[in-house]
Amino acid sequence: MFNTSSTRPQALSALREIARALSTAWDLDSTLDLIVRKTTEVMHVDSCTIYLLDPDGRTLRLRASTGLANRALGRATLEVGEGMTGFAVQSNEPVFARDAQTDPHFKWVHEAEESPFTSLLAVPLDIEGDVLGAMNVQTRLPHDFNENEVALLSLIGDIAAGTLAKAELYDKQRRQIEELRGLAQVSEVVTSPQYLDDILDVVTEMAAKMMDTAVCAIFLLNETGTHLELRSARREHTPYQYRPPLPVETTDSVIGTVLHTGEPIYIANVQNDPRYQRKELARQEGLVSLLSVPLSVRDHVIGVFNCYTTAPRQFSEEQQTLFATLANQTALAIENAQLVTNTAVVREMHHRIKNNLQTVAMLMQLQLGDADRLDTREVLQTNIHRIRSIAAVHEILSEKGFRLVDVKDVLQRITYATGETMIHPEQSLTIRVFGEAITLPSKPATAIALVVNELVQNSLEHAFADRTAVGQIDISLGRSPEEIIIIVRDNGRGLPDAFKRGLGLEIVEALVQEDLNGRLKFNRPPQGGTEISLRLPRSIEQSQ
Repeated sequence: MFNTSSTRPQALSALREIARALSTAWDLDSTLDLIVRKTTEVMHVDSCTIYLLDPDGRTLRLRASTGLANRALGRATLEVGEGMTGFAVQSNEPVFARDAQTDPHFKWVHEAEESPFTSLLAVPLDIEGDVLGAMNVQTRLPHDFNENEVALLSLIGDIAAGTLAKAELYDKQRRQIEELRGLAQVSEVVTSPQYLDDILDVVTEMAAKMMDTAVCAIFLLNETGTHLELRSARREHTPYQYRPPLPVETTDSVIGTVLHTGEPIYIANVQNDPRYQRKELARQEGLVSLLSVPLSVRDHVIGVFNCYTTAPRQFSEEQQTLFATLANQTALAIENAQLVTNTAVVREMHHRIKNNLQTVAMLMQLQLGDADRLDTREVLQTNIHRIRSIAAVHEILSEKGFRLVDVKDVLQRITYATGETMIHPEQSLTIRVFGEAITLPSKPATAIALVVNELVQNSLEHAFADRTAVGQIDISLGRSPEEIIIIVRDNGRGLPDAFKRGLGLEIVEALVQEDLNGRLKFNRPPQGGTEISLRLPRSIEQSQ
C-alpha cells in the first residue's frame, strides 16, 4: 500500500494512470476487468473485486476480480446489507477492517476462495446517489487502511462508476444503431410475408427503444372479435406480459376507450388517474405515464398500442406523431401477415413438439430398466413434472412467438408448479428464482427447464424428506464473459458420504453434457445443504 508520507503524489499519479486506461474501455466486461487490474496495480493490494447489482436491486453479483477464484465470477452473490461489501452498498459509505474476518458485517463467500486475505476495504460505486454496486480491495497481510487510502479507493470508485456509465452509454448508442436497423426491418416486414408474432416482437422492441419507455405493448382483437389480447410486450422486470384478455364490450378502460373511439389517450400518471382501472398493478410494476394509440387499417381499429414510462413524462408532439406513425405501419404489417398461410407455423410447431415428445419418450425408456423396483405413482409424478417443464417452454413460445424464451420466466413457472404438488402442507419450504433474465432459443431453454426440474424434484425428495422440514431452494442465474451460470442450492440435509447418482441425476448429466455442451458439479457448501452448479457456454445463446 502507499506510504503515508508520499501518498498524495503517488495517488495523483495512480488516478491519472487509471483514468488514461479507462478512457480506452468500451464494453462492460472488458471495462470491469481493466478496473480491477489497474486498481490492484496502483494500490499495491493482493485483490480487487467488483460486485454489481442484479436487476432486482437486492442482489450483488461478483462480476470481476483479480484475487478471487475465477469460477465464482457470475455466480457468487451477496444480498444488499450482507457482508462488508453489501453493507457498504446499503450505507453508501466506505467500510474497512484490519481483520475483516472478525468484523460483525463480514460474510464468507466460500466459492470465491477468499480465506488467504486478512484486511478488506469496500466502497460503493455511486453516481449521484444511484448505487451501481461496490468495489473492494483485500490484502493478505494485516493492514490498517488510512484516511488517504480510503479516499483514494473512493475516488477510483467514482471514476469506475462513471466509466461503467460510459459503457452503458456505449450500449445505448449501439442500441440506437439497432433502432435504425429495426426501422428497416419494420419497412421490410410490412412489404414481405412474415409470422405475425415476429413482426410484433420487432415492433415492440424497437418502439420501446425509440420512445425510451419501460414497456411497449400491443393488444389485438382475437379471432372471434370478443376480446383484446396482449400479443407482444417489451418489458423490463415487470409482470406485464401476464395481463388477461379484455372483453371488447368493456368501454370504461383506457384501451377499451381507444378501441371504440379510435382516438389516442395520454395519461400523466396511471397510478392515480380515475380512467385507469388497474392502479394497484401499475404501482407494483412502477408504471407512471401512458400513451395509448389505436392500430387502424382503413378506419377499422384492430388493436391498441401502449407505451408506459416509469417516471412522469409529457410526450412531445414529435414523439406522439412518431408513435402514431409506427402504429399505422404496424397495423399494415399485421394485415399483411394475416394473409400469410398458417402452414409453415403449424409445421414448425409440430416439429418442435415432436422433438420434445421424443425427449419424454427417451426419459421413460431409461426408466424401463428399473421398472420392477420403481413405484408407479412416483414414476407418473416424475414424468408429469417433466412434461410440465416442456409445456412451460411452449407456453412462453405461444405468447412470444418462435424466437427466444426467457429462461428465468420458465423456471419461475415450473418451480411454482412443482412446489404446489410436491411440498407437503406441513412443510415450510420456499423456492426462489433470482438473477439475470436470460433469453435462449427453445432447444437449450427446454433442456435447462428439464435439468432444473429434475434437480428441484431431487432436492424436495431427498434434502427435505422430513415432512416437518423448514428450508429453502435457491435458483440463481448469472453470466460470466464466457459462460451462463445456473446454481441450484438448498439448505437441506446435504449429500451423503456415499453419494451415488440415481436415474434422475444421470438424466441431468446427459442433458447438460450432450444437449447443452456444459459442465455439472455437485458441491457441499461449508454452511450445509447441497449446491449444484451448471456452467453452459455462451454459444448456446445463438444455437437453433
